[in-house]
Amino acid sequence: MRNPQAPVVILGAGINGAALARELALGGISVAVVDTHDLAFGATAYSSRLIHGGLRYLEYGELDLVRESLAERTRLLRLAPQFVRPLKLYIPVTNRFGGLFASAGRFLGLGRGKAAAKSAGSRGLWLVRLGLRLYDIYARDPALPRHAALRTDRQSEVRIDPNRYPWLCSYYDAQIRFPERFVVALLDDARRAAAETGASFELFTYHRAELAGSTLEIFPVSGAAEPVARFEPAAIVNATGAWVDLTLAQLHVKSKTLMGGAKGSHFITSNPRLRAALGAHGLYVEAADGRPLFVLPLGDVSLVGTTDLPFEGDPAEAVATPAELDYLLETVNAVLPGMNLSRADIEQHYSGVRPLPYVGPSAPAAVTRRHWIEENRDCSTPLFSIIGGKLTTSRSLAEETVITIRARLGLPPGKNSRERLLPGAESYPASDQAVDAKCHLLASELSLSLAQVQSVWRLHGAESEAIL
Repeated sequence: MRNPQAPVVILGAGINGAALARELALGGISVAVVDTHDLAFGATAYSSRLIHGGLRYLEYGELDLVRESLAERTRLLRLAPQFVRPLKLYIPVTNRFGGLFASAGRFLGLGRGKAAAKSAGSRGLWLVRLGLRLYDIYARDPALPRHAALRTDRQSEVRIDPNRYPWLCSYYDAQIRFPERFVVALLDDARRAAAETGASFELFTYHRAELAGSTLEIFPVSGAAEPVARFEPAAIVNATGAWVDLTLAQLHVKSKTLMGGAKGSHFITSNPRLRAALGAHGLYVEAADGRPLFVLPLGDVSLVGTTDLPFEGDPAEAVATPAELDYLLETVNAVLPGMNLSRADIEQHYSGVRPLPYVGPSAPAAVTRRHWIEENRDCSTPLFSIIGGKLTTSRSLAEETVITIRARLGLPPGKNSRERLLPGAESYPASDQAVDAKCHLLASELSLSLAQVQSVWRLHGAESEAIL
């Protein structure tokens, strides 16, 4: 058994690395987190900013992943309400029976090739409602309304052409507008948990790690010749997402190819027509090739994405191509006639690489979104790589990883984060109206503008008064 006082070193300070650091610290295990960039540099910041159950995963028969994701969505709504808020989404539907056979084939594992991703056709009312019924059953969340189906011409919340889309199906997921701030809160809570349990916690951003035997040396990326820290770690966790293979190579650790990156691009626009059309709700729509896309409210702007394309090379170099942006624009304009968005409406675009497992030639949309922990047996120090993972399941993935690490190190089970609030979630108001009332009261007491108070409260909750 290795020294239980030695730290576990986590490479990567994205959502998975931060959640894992917190989980380890809660169990009294010392932690050091190292990243060559800033916090949440990779896919965490370049995501669709949703906490969701994965409605699309149902088509591929990944029922266990949907169940896990929905359970974590419910947990995050309760434990991190200052970051994660309910979001009502609408699915425009063109017909009654479309997509039944294609979806049945994918569910049975007959449609994971490249052609399958283009064969869905338009998903019809029966198929969409079946998926949403399963979604409600797996969610079992009394705090969120169940799905509904209605005639487009009998509602006023979203402006969809009723001649093309006779029906709208609505359901609830959740949105996390600032996943970067969520990562900061996780690491802040890791520091607090370490103090509570007597463990150590260290964070090295803009640093790199070099492995020599069983010694891990930490250097600034600026090129300093001397390391700022040395560890004989109890274990190393490679939580670098799409960089997992590159990280193993830099550590001179032999490994098979683990990652098969898929690029997802988004754009942001402040076009007032689109923002007015969305209101407080999002759209989950089909592109011409059958791929579902999100059109989402994001404060005063709108977020549109995402694409799903194979990607090779350094994930830091991923950018949205003109073809991807045109694809997203065409989809929005097709669903919302008269919108007439053009590239001139795009104020920002970004592209991230999903940390998907390598499965050989396959359409990225068909690659599993499950996660797992891969141990490398050719390293003198216990070394684990995290494959997959996403915002929604970061906590459950961290819990699973800690169980694996503790068993490998011969340690008994420890405390987990299933019921631990994120800093600021204490006594958080249950409704948006209650949040507004609290902000009005604080603004009056502290002689600050309402906008100032709201900007802090909606990220820091119960800690806002001290911050303000």
